[in-house]
Amino acid sequence: MASVVSDSLLFLGTGTSSGVPVIGCFCDVCCSSNPKNNRLRTSALLKIGSKRILLDPCVDFRQQALRFSVDHVDAVLVTHPHADHIFGLDELRIYSQRTNAPISVYGSRATIEEIKVTFRYVFRPPQMGGGVPQLDLHIVQGSFLVCGLPFQTIPIKHGVLDIEGYRIGDVAYLTDCSEIPQTSWPLLEGVQTLVLGALRFRPHPTHFSLDQALAVVARLKPKNTFFVHICHDMDHDSVCEQLPPGVSLAYDGLEIPLE
Repeated sequence: MASVVSDSLLFLGTGTSSGVPVIGCFCDVCCSSNPKNNRLRTSALLKIGSKRILLDPCVDFRQQALRFSVDHVDAVLVTHPHADHIFGLDELRIYSQRTNAPISVYGSRATIEEIKVTFRYVFRPPQMGGGVPQLDLHIVQGSFLVCGLPFQTIPIKHGVLDIEGYRIGDVAYLTDCSEIPQTSWPLLEGVQTLVLGALRFRPHPTHFSLDQALAVVARLKPKNTFFVHICHDMDHDSVCEQLPPGVSLAYDGLEIPLE
């Protein structure tokens, strides 16, 4: 009998743009022996049936793909075009080489236009023998389909930048968030699994602090919340001990089942 494939969300990385440990840092978290304090850049993989949908191809994606046996990627959702969230796009070439088919990449107009500039060698005619990924870019806003599955963009603020979060069913993925506009709160009603950026204890101009992220949780009241984009200020175990029920720091390799 064929095995049943469970739908899940796999956290490939949960760290901020510097990763943890930070280069040249010898703080307690960077020197910790706890593997949950070792954080690659934030990225996640939705596993829906046989489909694999990558959320942000971060700069560490090759290492993540090898560590967690990501043998195929069917589509990519990009929240915004900062280096730590898109520099893994080139690593998708192995997948398109195997299938000889482009991989669909979804994002806002601003994100897609920035990808075209950053990876212009992909979209101009490459030289013969050049190894580049085959990418099919899609501008999305509002509701859209990926691999036949319904997604919803959630406009959020990253400092002064307008970026995207995404929702599928009762799961919302909001990283690098410093503000949720009033018009976006209704789009989050009924969310039961919330993935939310929580950078550190102290306020930051472009990211939620831990207290600000907890305020979002208190308003939305999801069943489960997982904080990501975590810097080296926060020790996994000691912070998790202080969090309310149903709320925890995510860690690299954590895989949660989805309804």
